[in-house]
Amino acid sequence: MTNSNHPNHRAWWKESSVYQIWPASFKDSNNDGIGDIPGIISELDYIKNLGVDIVWLCPSYKSPQVDMGYDIADYYSIADEYGTVADVEKLIQGCHQRGMKLLMDLVVNHTSDQHEWFKQSRSSKDNEYRDWYVWRPPRYDENGNRQPPNNWISHFQGSAWQFDEHTGEYYLHLYATEQPDLNWEHPPVRKAVHDIVRFWLNKGCDGFRMDVINFISKDQNFPDAEVTDERRGWQWGDKFYANGPRLHEYLQGIGKILKEYDAFSVGEMPFVKDEKEVLRAVQFDRNEINMIFNFEHVDIDHGPHANKFEPGSWKLTQLKEFFARWQTFMYANDGWNALYWENHDQPRSIDRFANAPEEYRRVSSKMLAVALALQSGTPFVYQGQEIGMRNVPKEWGIEEYKDIDCLNHWYGELKKDYFNEEAQAIAKQEYQKKSRDNARTPVQWSDAENAGFTGPGVKPWMSVNPDYVRANAAAEVKDPNSTYHFWAAVLGLRKRYLDIFVYGDWVQVDAPSEEVFAFTRQYENQKALVVCNFTPNTLEWNAGSNGVSSVKQVLLNNYDQPTEAAQRFSGAKWSLRPYEAIVSLL
Repeated sequence: MTNSNHPNHRAWWKESSVYQIWPASFKDSNNDGIGDIPGIISELDYIKNLGVDIVWLCPSYKSPQVDMGYDIADYYSIADEYGTVADVEKLIQGCHQRGMKLLMDLVVNHTSDQHEWFKQSRSSKDNEYRDWYVWRPPRYDENGNRQPPNNWISHFQGSAWQFDEHTGEYYLHLYATEQPDLNWEHPPVRKAVHDIVRFWLNKGCDGFRMDVINFISKDQNFPDAEVTDERRGWQWGDKFYANGPRLHEYLQGIGKILKEYDAFSVGEMPFVKDEKEVLRAVQFDRNEINMIFNFEHVDIDHGPHANKFEPGSWKLTQLKEFFARWQTFMYANDGWNALYWENHDQPRSIDRFANAPEEYRRVSSKMLAVALALQSGTPFVYQGQEIGMRNVPKEWGIEEYKDIDCLNHWYGELKKDYFNEEAQAIAKQEYQKKSRDNARTPVQWSDAENAGFTGPGVKPWMSVNPDYVRANAAAEVKDPNSTYHFWAAVLGLRKRYLDIFVYGDWVQVDAPSEEVFAFTRQYENQKALVVCNFTPNTLEWNAGSNGVSSVKQVLLNNYDQPTEAAQRFSGAKWSLRPYEAIVSLL
């Protein structure tokens, strides 16, 4: 039942959808093997025709590229391999001319160790920049051996602390050694971040995706983490660095500036399962951030001890429970969801969530589009998702992988005594399923050499997935029944029935099913039903026993035109083909 008292705040960003670009792999305009901003500009019509409203540009700032640009050396300059600030200005202008907005990445939990701030900070203990980063003296064990200040593990394996010989102290790096964490307790750091935000907003940028933004406030006691994996010396300390005591104060500092510009914001917030904590960040009148990326559903296949490179299994009911909880909670409490299957850190959804055989690549990619984008929230499409790109081939050896997380695991963790050949074989399987490289292969533009990503005879920075001959943008744009055009249809439907699919409530249907994901969206007396078969089998779904007595109109089907599909979904029992999705008005 729709809550008639719901404040139902309307906002342009609720009605929008977002297309995410990983610049190194999008399109290479100058044949150096690396994607660049002029390459993005050349395909703005392709993005516009998909029906999205916002383009999100992943970090393109000056960087040594230890972590693909998430190690920033200068927030006011663009990496040479991607272009110039003038190119970004042209990109902003190109988006605006087409009625789209541009979102940039704000990476301010850490910088590169090559940033001038850090160079100054490590130069001496009394340098004016010393307090811009988190420095702590060593601890010593009972044998007098020097130890890091605590036992936290880095997200890229090993200790989260690095000893600096020059000043005899450790600095904190929750990611790579070359990514020291900023000290947000120090007011000049906050001012510097606010200056960066204003600089790009004044250039015409329309908002930011904020990298691990809930890590910026940390427990200043830096206590040891609980030992949850005795095989390792280092443990997850997220309890002490995620959602720290001053997080909301810091978010409101940025939010105040964003409100001035009516700018968009989405926060990446790992390790958040407490609904109230999320609500404090995203509730409409809090003026912090518009929405967050939740991680529960993309951690669903991780192994024990939160180790993504160990095998894990999941059931559809677990995935449905995640959506049901956040959909209903956000709607009831005037919050908002960011909806995504894929991004630059996650594998491809056809392989992860549909586990579809190649023959069902297309129908499964369309089903996933329906299941995601017609829920309550702002949908995010990641480059290549709209043409059904898949994970890297199983045959690829470790030499093809580029992801620092993956390589640190292979060359670090797996060389420890407690791992053996069997563990290495398992790890290789898990890399192919979950490595960030799955999302980072170059976009497949055509069936030409290098998939049209770069010129013939040029070696791309990362190998192209050889399946580009089967799945590429040129073929997809040409074919009216393609995944690309279906995504455009889904996003178009969301706009056409704005009240239902943007502002309507969300109610799960057939919750116990391990095969079908179904839900209704309702706004006042307008109601729609979405039914998705998550399996490669033909199923009979009992619409009648799930409260569906009749269908007024079929709006979308991933096999047939709506008028043809309508004949099949009139009775009490529906036959659902493999990965079939049906959207209807009730």
